[in-house]
Amino acid sequence: MMTIFTAPIVALLSLISCSTSRDEGPIITPPVPNVPVDKNWTFEAVPSWYDEFDYTGSASSAKWDYDLGGSGWGNNEKQNYTNSLENSRVGDGLLTITARKENSGGMAYSSTRLVTRNKLDVLYGRIEVKAKLPSGKGTWPAIWMLPTERAYGDWPKSGEIDIMEHVGYDKDNVHFTTHTEAYYFKINTQKSSTVKIPGASAAFHLYRVDWTPYAVRGYFDNQKVFEFVNEGTGYKVWPFDKKFHLLLNIAVGGDWGGAQGIDDAVFPQKFELDYVRYYKMIDK
Repeated sequence: MMTIFTAPIVALLSLISCSTSRDEGPIITPPVPNVPVDKNWTFEAVPSWYDEFDYTGSASSAKWDYDLGGSGWGNNEKQNYTNSLENSRVGDGLLTITARKENSGGMAYSSTRLVTRNKLDVLYGRIEVKAKLPSGKGTWPAIWMLPTERAYGDWPKSGEIDIMEHVGYDKDNVHFTTHTEAYYFKINTQKSSTVKIPGASAAFHLYRVDWTPYAVRGYFDNQKVFEFVNEGTGYKVWPFDKKFHLLLNIAVGGDWGGAQGIDDAVFPQKFELDYVRYYKMIDK
């Protein structure tokens, strides 16, 4: 049977049809994160770069350089970094970084910050450092990594990996942390793990990072304490697809290290390092 619509009804149906079409619009499928697969990468058994500190004098210029100065380093730190043997010396199988209470470069303390920038710049791999930490209120030692080229912009956009941080007023609580634009401490989103290591300043312990395209994993004394997985959503979360270099230092005071003041009576303080080793990741 044929149904006949009058003109007003036809017009109304046409209006409803057009209105519905405009409201719905095209269907947009949200992008799917390109999350990498964990291929269970392994690392070479023999380090391709290392310093066993089996010599005497300054740290090897073939392997290390110095960051110098007393600008506060973005954290209101109180030390001046030098390349003096009074602040950094190799001997008796150890690298010893010493923070001192003295006038230096316009600052009230001196210390050293050693870097492998342009000596060891790596993309992925395992780094392990055997170290004994300084102690006392105001000390802030670190074993950490920064991007060499800053391809995604200034900090924190290009990332930071803190293999070990310790603040002296919080004795034996050792931290492993990563910072990115999406996850960093100034917006309280940092990815971090804190572990109690009794005697961190009395004995040597092993601090390690295993870095692959899938994750940054942290280990203290070969026990996994941290994992940050690549979400596959771009550099704001994962800038760890560019080359980074290693840093070793003692800061004095600063926003975190000096949060409970500085005890001048504890200085000089020593950060002793037995070895630093880098193992290449075996690609799959």
